[in-house]
Amino acid sequence: MVEPSFTIVDIQEALNCPLPGIAGQIKMAPERPAGQPNRWDMPEQCRQASVLLLLYPHSSGPDLHLILTRRPDYPGVHGGQISFPGGQREGEESLRSTALRETNEEIGVSPDKLSIVGHLSPLYIPPSNYCIYPFVAYSPTPPTFRPNSEEVAEIIETPLRHFLNPSVRKEAVWYFHNYGERFVPFFDVFGHRVWGATAMILSEFLTLLDCIQHRDEVQGQGT
Repeated sequence: MVEPSFTIVDIQEALNCPLPGIAGQIKMAPERPAGQPNRWDMPEQCRQASVLLLLYPHSSGPDLHLILTRRPDYPGVHGGQISFPGGQREGEESLRSTALRETNEEIGVSPDKLSIVGHLSPLYIPPSNYCIYPFVAYSPTPPTFRPNSEEVAEIIETPLRHFLNPSVRKEAVWYFHNYGERFVPFFDVFGHRVWGATAMILSEFLTLLDCIQHRDEVQGQGT
């Protein structure tokens, strides 16, 4: 099976489609533990944070890649997990500025090398009480990454087409110390399990790409 390839023009067109929101996110949502707040209800008092889906052409070819990072192992609900660059909003800065600042701090990519091409739907993370706001950015050239070792244990450069292969989407029952067993869907990215909020944000983004694929199918039928 050959997965379709997308250009940044395709991505921009997809981001002009109506955001799928929950309908896109829920495809990769872990089973809700008993007693945990409903993640679809964003509380007013949540902590605000932004993340960046950074797209760029790889040095190996024109196919768009995106960046994932592996957090260092540390005590806490998100230690060792795979995530997008991002972090907590500071002061009165815009959420867009937060995503760019945090990306620079975590992986060393300067904001002046990037252009924001759109955003996705916010998502609430009950275990850490964060409301996450995802933005999509583009670098016309392969970035030079300088990861901050205190925040990033590994940079994972991933071809966008990797996520379009259905075999990459998997599911399992995992045991969590605080919640017991939970059903968890995840993306298998070169042996890394991408799950939780990161997988849900990716799921909405990939659902948007279906908008472009459907357009191409319709155009193909009309020729």
